[in-house]
Amino acid sequence: MGTPTSAQLEERAASGFEEYRKVTYRSFLIAALGVISPAVVGLVQGHTSGKVPVPVTALAAVGLGLFLWLYSRLVQGSMRSGASRRDIVLSAVSAGLLSLMMLGSPVFCVIPVFWAATVALSVPGRRGQILLCLGTAAFGTVLVAVAVGLDRSPGWDLRHWYLVPAVFAGFAGLCWLLIFINLYQRRIWDLHQEAHAAREAQARLAVTEERLRFSRDLHDLLGHSLSLIAVKSELAIRLSEPDPARARAEMADVRQAARDALREVRSAVRGYRAVELDAELAGVRAVLEAAGVRCEAAAPPAALPPEVRSVLAWVIREGATNVIKHSEARHCAIALASHGGSVVLEMRNDGTGDAEGGAGSGLTGLAERVAVVGGDLTAARDGRDGFLLRAVVPLPAAGAERAGSTA
Repeated sequence: MGTPTSAQLEERAASGFEEYRKVTYRSFLIAALGVISPAVVGLVQGHTSGKVPVPVTALAAVGLGLFLWLYSRLVQGSMRSGASRRDIVLSAVSAGLLSLMMLGSPVFCVIPVFWAATVALSVPGRRGQILLCLGTAAFGTVLVAVAVGLDRSPGWDLRHWYLVPAVFAGFAGLCWLLIFINLYQRRIWDLHQEAHAAREAQARLAVTEERLRFSRDLHDLLGHSLSLIAVKSELAIRLSEPDPARARAEMADVRQAARDALREVRSAVRGYRAVELDAELAGVRAVLEAAGVRCEAAAPPAALPPEVRSVLAWVIREGATNVIKHSEARHCAIALASHGGSVVLEMRNDGTGDAEGGAGSGLTGLAERVAVVGGDLTAARDGRDGFLLRAVVPLPAAGAERAGSTA
């Protein structure tokens, strides 16, 4: 089964974030349909009963469609940096005209309330939201009073003016309830955005720190050697004619300095490649816990050869990196056990993942590292939800027997 590349995993992580954005947006639309449905039912009933003329019904239907379109623009704007002033003004005009239908049907009272709850997503500060709520309640109360005064709504029982405060309180309470629900839902979306941005920033910071560390080490290793090579090479050039023997001696020193530098670089690379299994397990557990992922890690088997421990440590490091960067995992389990002359490492997490895709990049390089010691690496979906990274590394004796049988 193919190992997904890092680029593919990053693309899937971005796809998961985009899918969450679509789900949030659709939830707002479903709420809109639930609130607008009574108005549509009232409009149809008014038309079938003959109380609402056909032109008024047609205009109201067009107005509802326009209001829903503007509502979708308000929601999209609020999920970014805030709705535009033009969309707010146009939606206010649309909602105000539709609210006039309250003069004939009380179900249209939800229109101004719903508009205010949506615009509140783009209004900064609690004070502005409260003023928006009170203004909408006052507007709705005035329309109710006019409707009763014109006797255009016989189904309403508003015969005394002292009931006006109760109507105002009802509008204000309903409006604030919808505002609270919308703000709560938008806050969840904001937190998801912040978590996604923090995860990307953490990954970029880790890469930057590793590059800085590598550049410092490289400078410390090669700075002196290259300076020595440059000085002695220049000296050898000046001595090539007056003192050829001295020039040859200087060039011999240059050759030795180059060999020493090469040896130091190779030693440093081996140091980068050789990571300690126990230390890596402890570090990965701490990093995952800090990222909000509960981690369970079993102790490695005793007396593992250094090369096997190093390879397993690299698998754990890469697996933890993918859990943090490319999944929404909340739990990760790391199991290490010996089976039939091999060591089996399994990293399971409950985040999103997929085993499809070609080879390449991070996990492919890891698979090549495991293959060098005769092992095998697989990455696959673990059941319906979750992901499994599995490495099987033969112990030296088992690896030798396997090589002999293959030959």
